[in-house]
Amino acid sequence: MSDSLPDPKIRIVTGDRLTAAEVYGVWKIRDVVFSVEQNCREEDPDDLDLLATTTHVWVEDEHGPTSYLRVLDHEEMPRIGRVCTRKEHRGQGLSGALMESVLERFGDRETRLNAQAYLEGWYGRYGYVTDGPHFEEAGIDHVPMRRTASS
Repeated sequence: MSDSLPDPKIRIVTGDRLTAAEVYGVWKIRDVVFSVEQNCREEDPDDLDLLATTTHVWVEDEHGPTSYLRVLDHEEMPRIGRVCTRKEHRGQGLSGALMESVLERFGDRETRLNAQAYLEGWYGRYGYVTDGPHFEEAGIDHVPMRRTASS
């Protein structure tokens, strides 16, 4: 983690507890990163954000979330997704801090994620291994990954 943010304040809120302002902030960062920067043309809201079994994890500044991810825990194992950081905050270890926080919370269970393929090695640092062939999602090369309990 970077020296510039040695201990970011991590927010963890389940979907049923999000305020309107928090929902706006979550959708705003995801829109900026996925729709604007990565030109994803698939609808982001998927009816899962407001569920009690969805956990939103982020750090923020006065403009809202600077780095964000969510965990869906309504299937057989938790699934991490929507990992993103605003461009001007990248390289500070924020996404890594969020991943570590999630693994503290869910690490005693197997977890899955679909990584953008170029981030396969980055997720590998957290114990994730490739668990299937590459596939395209929203026009971007992805790879399914899995982490065993307490890897």
